Amino acid sequence: MPELPEVETVRRGLQPAMEGAKIMKADVRRKDLRFPFQKDFVARLEGQTVKGLGRRAKYLMADLGSGDVLLMHLGMSGSFRVLNDDEKTPGKFHFSRSEDRAHDHVVFQMSSGAAIVFNDPRRFGSLLYASGDGLAHPRLAKLGPEPLAPGFDADYLFRITRRRRVAIKQLLMNSRLVVGVGNIYASEALFRARIRPRRAARSLSRADAARLVRGVRAVLTQAIRSGGTTLRDYLGTDGAPGYFRQRLYVYERRGKPCRRCGTPVRSFTQGQRSTYYCPSCQK
Repeated sequence: MPELPEVETVRRGLQPAMEGAKIMKADVRRKDLRFPFQKDFVARLEGQTVKGLGRRAKYLMADLGSGDVLLMHLGMSGSFRVLNDDEKTPGKFHFSRSEDRAHDHVVFQMSSGAAIVFNDPRRFGSLLYASGDGLAHPRLAKLGPEPLAPGFDADYLFRITRRRRVAIKQLLMNSRLVVGVGNIYASEALFRARIRPRRAARSLSRADAARLVRGVRAVLTQAIRSGGTTLRDYLGTDGAPGYFRQRLYVYERRGKPCRRCGTPVRSFTQGQRSTYYCPSCQK
């Protein structure tokens, strides 16, 4: 599932076409995705101007200026495409992996001249019209701090780990404690911090917490610069995959030599997810 770097990459790709532009027409081709579309979804969107396009955790947030917000989530296989005037004809419209347009579920025609297409084969994505403060929406209200924001620092991480016996990797993936650090990025951040993923959270010292915060921030920043990580479905707004996969230190490298010390990378199942680590570098 796309995590913070992938969603932030999509936000940056949509921003030039959406920010400051009016939604001239909303074409919704299904009754639902992960959730049913509100009955007045189209009527409430058309004519609205996107004042700003932000992100909270894995949600894109289009500020409509009226006090309302359009919340957009990619789900497992969702992707947005930006089509300009010379690309809107069916003959020129294509995806990097499929020519099938059957999964184009929502299209926004913008006053900027662009068409924003949401494609989602598995239909786990969602588009929700939220009245009032979008951050107070039930799906956002109880989320933890952003890992790249000042609130996620060594003092915070050290404090929330004190009485927690849970493995530190599981803690990093708890969105009520910190958002956006998914399976790939948790494994990579722990490698950078030289901390084993099975270590009890409460065993971390303050110095460990400081290294781990630096590791989380470094891996997420590098992934954003690389356009995210594509393992299966994720594509950016231009149809290109994310290239951070080429820079992974341990994830999906079981049996291969550690890029730092040469020891074979190991893996195990943790919380129904594959976890990767170096038994020599991480303690």
